[in-house]
Amino acid sequence: MAVSRKDVDYIKELARLHISEEEKDGLVGDLNMILSYVDKLQELDTDEVEILVNPLYIENVYREDVVEESLTTEDFLMNAPERADDYLKVPSVIDREDA
Repeated sequence: MAVSRKDVDYIKELARLHISEEEKDGLVGDLNMILSYVDKLQELDTDEVEILVNPLYIENVYREDVVEESLTTEDFLMNAPERADDYLKVPSVIDREDA
């Protein structure tokens, strides 16, 4: 399978690229070289090669989920700049139009 100037024009349109006529010829050559290299890779016998998803095997390390003592509401709100009863008061982030 070879890449033609028509293919490069199509790719150019899809990617919204601005490519000069001289660059098109270079891209046709480069893309055909890449495809020939991929064809060469297809010749390799990989039947005996184990599938490798990630060369660095990383295993998640989980810890036991243990309930621990937490801050009380009063301790939490002690450093709050503003509060309303047992709630932390924050600035409004949504503009509402009064109807």
